[in-house]
Amino acid sequence: MKNYQIRGILCLILALVLAVSAAACGPADPTEPPTAPPTDPPTDPTDPTGSSYIPDAKIEGSDLYVKKVDNIPHDFIMGMDASSVIAEEASGVKYYNFEGQEQDVFQTLAESGINYIRVRVWNDPYDAQGNSYGGGNCDIRTALEIGKRATKYGMKLLVDFHYSDFWADPGKQMVPKAWAGMTIEEKTQALYEYTRDSLNLLKEAGVDVGMVQVGNETNGTFCGERIWFNMQYLFQAGSKAVREVYPEALVAIHFANPEKDGSYDTYASKLDYYHVDYDVFASSYYPYWHGTLENLTQVLTRINQTYGKKVMVVETSYAYTPEDTDFNGNTIGEGGAVTKNYPYTVHGQATCVRDIIETVVNIPGGIGVCYWEGTWITVGRNSWEENHEKWEKFGSGWASSWAASYDPEDAGKYYGGCAVDNQAMFGPDGKPLESLRVFNLVRYGNEVTPKADALEDVMLTVDIGKDVVLPETVNAIMTDGSRSAVPVTWNVTAEELAAMSAGVGKHTVTGVADGMEAKAFVTVIEFNYLVNDSFETGDMTGWILENLGQAEEMYVEEKVTDSLTGSWHYHFWSSKTDSVKFDLEQTVEGLSSGTYKFSISIMGGDCGETNIYAYVKINGELVKAEPLTVTSYGNWDTATIRGIEYHEGDTITVGIHVQCRGEGNGAWGKIDDAMLNSDNG
Repeated sequence: MKNYQIRGILCLILALVLAVSAAACGPADPTEPPTAPPTDPPTDPTDPTGSSYIPDAKIEGSDLYVKKVDNIPHDFIMGMDASSVIAEEASGVKYYNFEGQEQDVFQTLAESGINYIRVRVWNDPYDAQGNSYGGGNCDIRTALEIGKRATKYGMKLLVDFHYSDFWADPGKQMVPKAWAGMTIEEKTQALYEYTRDSLNLLKEAGVDVGMVQVGNETNGTFCGERIWFNMQYLFQAGSKAVREVYPEALVAIHFANPEKDGSYDTYASKLDYYHVDYDVFASSYYPYWHGTLENLTQVLTRINQTYGKKVMVVETSYAYTPEDTDFNGNTIGEGGAVTKNYPYTVHGQATCVRDIIETVVNIPGGIGVCYWEGTWITVGRNSWEENHEKWEKFGSGWASSWAASYDPEDAGKYYGGCAVDNQAMFGPDGKPLESLRVFNLVRYGNEVTPKADALEDVMLTVDIGKDVVLPETVNAIMTDGSRSAVPVTWNVTAEELAAMSAGVGKHTVTGVADGMEAKAFVTVIEFNYLVNDSFETGDMTGWILENLGQAEEMYVEEKVTDSLTGSWHYHFWSSKTDSVKFDLEQTVEGLSSGTYKFSISIMGGDCGETNIYAYVKINGELVKAEPLTVTSYGNWDTATIRGIEYHEGDTITVGIHVQCRGEGNGAWGKIDDAMLNSDNG
């Protein structure tokens, strides 16, 4: 027999063994919801003997405005990922309760309405000399310590196996060092044994495990495997181990990027096709990047209704401040290509979480929401040097320099501190933010008198030479989500405004309104003769597409992180070789005779051999063209065609021609910011 035939037979036998074992060890009814947490708090919630503490009443006295979410099941998962706590405490971090007393952070979480603690698990996050890669030193020993403390206060543990020695996510699914070079059969057995043995450690210690993730954000790649035929064996092996050790626990498979059209449908159909045994289709949902709550609802509803799986948001977070607290810089701050639907305030953070909870509660099969790393705060407030020493010694930064031996291209270059400290639910002093109480208050409502929480930014686009007119009022964002116009005083003179409009550029003007700082962002541009130049109408208004190939996806897409400016752009993708070929163009009427220039931008990847160019046609004849290239995500290329001579009465058409052979992974790209301006030299 050929090697591949032998391998196929072995894989088939292994799959049958796993399937039979899973059936024998699985729960009698895998559709049963997770066991409800205890509802009777002990007489002394600080009792260290192992009593559970789950408050079953509304927290009183909070000034946090929270609108009640109706019909929340008592066993709805209110989760908190606290994977870095042990490394934080080793670095000297102390946590406090709302009364300002030092207290076990897990007790504070339980008192605030949290009933699940999530913890990531890496196989071996250490180099050959025993130095930690950082990120919380999240091996099974760390999970065991966290699990015991979570169980002590009546919370269940959600075990998140990454099956890697360090971070696993959609862009990186590195195989553990000990499994490198294994065949799929060997790796499947290793994964099963590792999962089984790890869970047995937790069980022997009395840890109450309610759910286990078999992989983390496994978007088409898992533990070094890139084809589903191999990935499904690993999923099955992990599930089998869970069923054996914790038969009442739910098995979750975790993905990210629900905003990518059709991706979740593909993942769910693959799991179904290979008969993978799991209970929960778990999603990341970070509102900065992952689309609207309406889209999340539609995507997860289809999963539930098509495949009968429970669904949940297993990772989410939001910033309570744009400021950094640990001298390392943050993933999220003011500016950047992110969606900011809530202010970066404590109330904004709470409202965001409240809205996500409401969304999941109302999705068929929705069982919970888990906040990501709400306890990961700065290890010190004095200097980068002092913090760096702690990050290296105790592993409390996102990565240490030692991680370079395992992950040289990412951690090895950018190791450092915490990039999400401004998204925690504890301040840099270790004291809980009022937003933490949203997990309790969302069940009861706390509609206190609304107050102004932040100011909406003013966004102005002005044609060059025109007057810059700033508004006399700005909108105050109230804690109940409403808007209220308040007078504003701008810190700018008439002469300074006139100078802004004299040339193309971007300007920031500050002011004061209702005691808060107001900001106006002024962009001065040349007059653009194109309509819907950045696709911000959300459709093809003004544009004509001539599809010369058979691309699988071609449409106007809303995703701020993939746009050059604004929130919309034109998107294309296709997995088939030589299927991407099209013209996207606009014909302009009403121009006066003169000289013009045209520009347009594109980014993309996996395109292989390409023929991409911006072009100008006069009376249907191609008169000028300028080449464009695509390289990788976020790297925009702009072509500018100058000296376009136009005579009144002629027909002028401008556009972009795109042709990509593709490299087998699906040629893709984004087109944005088309400009037709007067060319005055």
